[in-house]
Amino acid sequence: MDDFTTSPAPADVVRRQYLASAAGDLEALRATLAPDVEWTEMAGFPLAGTYRTPTEVTTNVMQRLAEQWDGWIVHDDTYVVDGENVVVLARYTATNKATGKDIGVRVAHHFVVRGGQIVRFEQFVDTAKVRDAMAT
Repeated sequence: MDDFTTSPAPADVVRRQYLASAAGDLEALRATLAPDVEWTEMAGFPLAGTYRTPTEVTTNVMQRLAEQWDGWIVHDDTYVVDGENVVVLARYTATNKATGKDIGVRVAHHFVVRGGQIVRFEQFVDTAKVRDAMAT
């Protein structure tokens, strides 16, 4: 049986992605993403858009979050798995570097995992709370 660190099981792949993100290990995070990944940050979110390669994802999402926020953490609380679909109910916590304002906002992430890699991601979040923390 595969252990967590090498398992192709969808929930394990998603969990590795969260752990890599929390550690700032962009190489490990990119390893969880398919070469043609579709990663969509919700309309209204400061990083809104769809990114289509592992490098686009880490450059336009993870690196920009680190530039704008201190302590950006995704607390992945609940996993709901249906075949290749993984929905994670979570919370974002962070402090905006420009304003010093904290956020604590609920979020849902939908992942599609095939062949041990994330092929699609979609974010659902209360974007107004994130933007409010960024407003001076």
